[in-house]
Amino acid sequence: MSTETEPEVMTEAEAEGGSGAAIPSQHAWEEKEPSERLTAWLTSLVRNREYGQLADLRRPRVRTNTRIRAGWFDPDRREVFEEVAFLFAVYHRGASRPSYGFGSLGSATRRIGGGAGRGPGDPGASRLIDRIVSSRRIPWRHLQHAVARLRSCDQAPPDWTRLVDDLGRWNDRRAAVADGWAVDFHEPPPRPGDSVGKNVPTAGKTADTTEKGTTK
Repeated sequence: MSTETEPEVMTEAEAEGGSGAAIPSQHAWEEKEPSERLTAWLTSLVRNREYGQLADLRRPRVRTNTRIRAGWFDPDRREVFEEVAFLFAVYHRGASRPSYGFGSLGSATRRIGGGAGRGPGDPGASRLIDRIVSSRRIPWRHLQHAVARLRSCDQAPPDWTRLVDDLGRWNDRRAAVADGWAVDFHEPPPRPGDSVGKNVPTAGKTADTTEKGTTK
């Protein structure tokens, strides 16, 4: 990919919300996986208040320069990269800080709901995950609905890097991405005394890993 479109690579301290200046590192950038580069670029758009570019990403039927740029992070998986960029922009409409999210799409859908229940306890969330995991082709419309519901519930999105990689293997039977999402959605809640579950952030991290902090 052309270096002229690469965002600055930030120090760990700045990624955690520090005030130090970003330090460009071409080597560190090139060592990242394409999905990691996409997430770094997308979060930089929110961090740098590039609201015009984020709005461009939310125009699904228009081939804007920003949308095309998202696909260039991996031309072999262009559709996945462009569509995840769209989902990211949908979630971050009006946000001032980026959220890296956590967990799979299945565990994220488990967070959808309200006072009456979340995930399996919310009929809408259950119907949504059923539609998603039963789709032979990537169910972009249902994924958009899931991301919009997470935003409206003020819940963390899925890990964007993982989402890109999962969707890139959607038709790989050995990867069984849809089955994995279903298992994550229906995973029983931890019992008293159990260790922290695999989809729950460990101590020192909030539920929404925005800049490894909160979204809003």
